[in-house]
Amino acid sequence: MPLPPIAPRRPRRLKKHGETRIDDYYWLRDKDDPAVLDYLQAENAYAEVVMADSKPLQDTLFAEMKARIREDDSSVPYRLGDWMYYYRYEVGGQYPLLCRKRWHATDDWQSEPEQLLLDVNALAAGQPYMEVGEFEISPDGQWLAYSTDATGYRQYTLRIKDLASDALLDFSAERVTSAAWALDNRTLFFTTEDAETKRSNQLWRWQRGSAVPVLVREERDARFGVDVYLSRSQRFLICQSGSHTTSEIRVLPATRPLGRWRVLLRRRAGIEYSVEHGHDRFWLRINDQGRHFRLVTVPDHGAIGAAPSWTEILPERNGVMLEGVDLFRDFLVCHERVNGLGQLVVTELASGEHHTVAFDEAVYSLAGGANAEWDSRTYRFGYESLTTPDTVYDYDLASRERTLRKRRPVLGDFDPAHYASERLWATAPDGTQVPISLVRRRDATLPAPLWLEGYGAYGAPNDVYFSSSRLSLLDRGFSYAVAHIRGGGDLGKTWHDAGRLANKHHTFSDFIACAEHLFATGHTTPQQLVIEGGSAGGLLIGAVLNQRPDLCRLAILEVPFVDVLTTMLDPDLPLTVGEYEEWGNPNRREQYGWLRAYSPYDNLATTAYPAMLVRTSLNDSQVMYWEPAKYVARLRTLKTDANPLLFITNLDAGHGGASGRFDHLREVALAYGVALGL
Repeated sequence: MPLPPIAPRRPRRLKKHGETRIDDYYWLRDKDDPAVLDYLQAENAYAEVVMADSKPLQDTLFAEMKARIREDDSSVPYRLGDWMYYYRYEVGGQYPLLCRKRWHATDDWQSEPEQLLLDVNALAAGQPYMEVGEFEISPDGQWLAYSTDATGYRQYTLRIKDLASDALLDFSAERVTSAAWALDNRTLFFTTEDAETKRSNQLWRWQRGSAVPVLVREERDARFGVDVYLSRSQRFLICQSGSHTTSEIRVLPATRPLGRWRVLLRRRAGIEYSVEHGHDRFWLRINDQGRHFRLVTVPDHGAIGAAPSWTEILPERNGVMLEGVDLFRDFLVCHERVNGLGQLVVTELASGEHHTVAFDEAVYSLAGGANAEWDSRTYRFGYESLTTPDTVYDYDLASRERTLRKRRPVLGDFDPAHYASERLWATAPDGTQVPISLVRRRDATLPAPLWLEGYGAYGAPNDVYFSSSRLSLLDRGFSYAVAHIRGGGDLGKTWHDAGRLANKHHTFSDFIACAEHLFATGHTTPQQLVIEGGSAGGLLIGAVLNQRPDLCRLAILEVPFVDVLTTMLDPDLPLTVGEYEEWGNPNRREQYGWLRAYSPYDNLATTAYPAMLVRTSLNDSQVMYWEPAKYVARLRTLKTDANPLLFITNLDAGHGGASGRFDHLREVALAYGVALGL
């Protein structure tokens, strides 16, 4: 076995609130230092040698995963104006082709000639990475505003394409984060990010024929980001400013692009709201009377008025999280979350009659689909579970009939009846019941090897999803589980509140409780457990390992946020200031203590750790590559075990890893190969 790379120590003293920390690996932040790239490449080479014996298994896994994919797959078309839009893949293609056909009231549109709008494979030619961000069609269907990122740094360049001639206009903008057309079909609003902090902070207006755009507004509060979009009613352009806890929205009539933007409701600390428009009213989803939000309406003209003058449509309800609202000419569709599961509530506006769309699996997830048309009688949504592939339904809002439009094919001998999913509940140390979603083969022998993943941050629900790649684990005897821990939004905003700021420790103790419950119920053992998390979930795994290094056999940390304290003390880094509302501001002594208590890098100890796989990307703009690099370098000097510690850096990607669909499968096969090969 080769010896692992040992990064040089260059001690740096970091002082705050009377404490001095010695950071031997602070120098790894300097991307221009040749020694940094040398170290990352040395770690990659070391990992490749250590994993050489598992390479045949990785190749087998990749071949299995790829064989389950229909390579010439396509999406369900959706209508926008006079066109039906969709994407499709060609055999062997890493990226999609974005297309459209002329719409007809009958299904005759399917025989119309196809117009290719963007070939992402062509955009990716010669590039190690390619992602399309914005894809905004002008109301008349003639102009396409789209943005691309060729590095993985999530830094998008905006271009405008004339769809009649297929020519690009002589205009581009850098660092674009959102875009929306006005109804004159020549005015485009877009937002851009600050070059240093990557905070979306400026709103611009550009008109065809203009050489340069005009700055409309700049958001100066470093906690807030901005984005812009056109309402489904096409009556208003909407510019949202928001932090993690507070919102402010401006609106502009879409027919008056040179007009003055009007503030709907001025920002007030802790008050979040979003808006839909229709029927001469703004419909506000707002948390002014409770953490789970209520729905109110206000006239779309004149002053918004005081809250007592608003018309309440839905009150704030205990235990029911109002996650989103979709408004149409005749119907209102509310996305609600009850007991950790989503549901759709449909209201006929004329009569006020409402009903809930029911689902019968114990564990599943829902998401609204492409519902671009204001005058629509159907609602498209996506549904999937741990055993049901990604499925698209069109729901007739009047007849209540559900039409299956597409279920993503899984090639081969996949039979969902061979797998079972269930919802379990673990008891946290403070008595809180924490849900676990689990899937396994029905014929699996217990206890079994088990992959347990978690996230627990930003109030983001860690909803389950189907993965055809995951079948390669399940068919080899693994179980797979998701811990729906506090800090996420799995049980609403109060679930988030209970796992952030001073309460962040609940996130870690919840995850440990979930693992312990799986041990106690005979599902797995510590010697069979694999734990995994990415980004803030990587922080979770790092903190858990410091508290319970005996919890598992293998830990996988993907783009992990592990150098929490030092990062949050640097306001010049992307996202830092805005993150104070999630993690705390370490410039304040008490909040410094919160982060200091669990920051994975700062709490590494001289002890035995399990086998570990740590992965990052050089162009990551969310969690900088140096966080896991420093973490691994320090851990190598402290760990007292002989278990493998593998550190891999993708030198051509960003936070989401490889962009090509087959390149992504290679990354999955590597992680599965490590889990199966130890």
